[in-house]
Amino acid sequence: MFKISPTVAIPESEITIEGVRAGGPGGQNVNKVSSAIHLRFDIKASSLPQEYKQRLLSLGDRRVTRDGVLVIKARRFRSRELNRQDALERLREFIRRGAPSKHPVRKLTRPTLSARKKRLEKKRRRGKIKQLRKKIYDLS
Repeated sequence: MFKISPTVAIPESEITIEGVRAGGPGGQNVNKVSSAIHLRFDIKASSLPQEYKQRLLSLGDRRVTRDGVLVIKARRFRSRELNRQDALERLREFIRRGAPSKHPVRKLTRPTLSARKKRLEKKRRRGKIKQLRKKIYDLS
């Protein structure tokens, strides 16, 4: 089982990992060794909870095909094993992005009548104090 979080895991049989030849640095070895990894994960056919599937498919990630298959290409390292680990970690992060939010929706509240009256009274008192600071002009 491939653990995503303490509560969610998927069978490794749902993940397809394939070695491919990688370009880039490596000299003549590049043409002989399949060190890059293509990881495929079919979101629609997976055993993930329905909530996860809907959120992942609605993310609009360019790595997800029209058929709902996630394709991750890992070729950061020269070692096949390191690229495999990198691809699996990137899959884990992708699925975590589809997790439902942990924070409950905040319920809007309104100030009580007494709180509104207190606020207005404070404003009046503060305004009076400022009024008393003004210069007094003698009009006689």
